[in-house]
Amino acid sequence: MTLRPPAGRSAVTRRAIADIVRSSVRGSYGVVGFATPTLGGHLVRALRLGEPGIRVAIDDGVSIELHLLVASGLPISEVARQVDSAVRYALRRDLGRQTVRVTVHVDGLEYQPGRVPEPGPADTLTGDGLDGEVDGDVETVSHRIGGAA
Repeated sequence: MTLRPPAGRSAVTRRAIADIVRSSVRGSYGVVGFATPTLGGHLVRALRLGEPGIRVAIDDGVSIELHLLVASGLPISEVARQVDSAVRYALRRDLGRQTVRVTVHVDGLEYQPGRVPEPGPADTLTGDGLDGEVDGDVETVSHRIGGAA
């Protein structure tokens, strides 16, 4: 005997859709954060009333408009394509619905410098006759360590 769920309807709010979209976008490579497209958006963000960088419209289907900040030095088109794919997949997985349109606006680039760690005592090559500094080509270095190039 097969059990079928009872017939009925389920309602999904715009806020729930925005939460799904937010988590999928924040997990995408190269996205630094959401941009604030309007001046009033700064107030909305400060009061924690929502995310002004995400707009959800529900007409015949779901339409998503995103305003993003992307990390400098990455291909913007690839980041936008990956965000589009991640949003479509998350909505299809969580809601079982196809999105009609996903629009990605890149409103700015943000430089995030990486910090180079300073070498500590564990990072020096001592004890194997290398005395902290290695010079020479690959064969010399691998021969000193005991391997083959």
